[in-house]
Amino acid sequence: MIRVVLADDQALLRSAFRVLVDSDPGMSVTGEASDGAEALRVIREGGADVVLMDIRMPGMDGLAATRAISADPALAAVRVVILTTFESDDYVVQALRAGASGFLGKGAEPAELLSAIRLAAAGESLLSPTATRGLIARFLAQSDGSEPLDDGVLDVLTAREREVLVEVAGGLSNDEIAARLTVSPLTVKTHINRLLTKLSARDRAQLVVTAYETGLVRPRSG
Repeated sequence: MIRVVLADDQALLRSAFRVLVDSDPGMSVTGEASDGAEALRVIREGGADVVLMDIRMPGMDGLAATRAISADPALAAVRVVILTTFESDDYVVQALRAGASGFLGKGAEPAELLSAIRLAAAGESLLSPTATRGLIARFLAQSDGSEPLDDGVLDVLTAREREVLVEVAGGLSNDEIAARLTVSPLTVKTHINRLLTKLSARDRAQLVVTAYETGLVRPRSG
């Protein structure tokens, strides 16, 4: 059973999400919050596997709450899906850098939302159709003018692990990576687990961020 916490300042939306989530036999809403601080309290008191987190909330917003979750070792297993009407490029970048596993618009289809929760709970990354990887790549490289990560970050990786990281950044699934590199899906899973450990990444979304920020993968132009 996937435990879901809903964090949104609009009670009507939370109610709609609760009905949808609870309609799936594999999921259950275990708490609700109207701001980021309350979300943190609910998560710490009742536990959560996935948090559907609005960005714009009074007080502590969703991005700040996501950063707090990512920084708390006790919440290392909690995955955050940013759910908002503001699908701008800058929000995508901020959400991923804050530690979110994915980003979906509130107008997403019900099946898409439920799929997002399952993917996040499984440690996968997800992005809505309007938040394309090309935009994320471009803004990760250029949005705030910050210096790229030291190339030494990747020195701990083997040549094969670097190859796998490139494919993960391209959005390929384990099966697709296995086919491209002519190895088994189990081998790919092993490499990804090692990447997560070596790069101190929470999930695949964070691996994508690292791949771009270190320059291992370059944004496509145009």
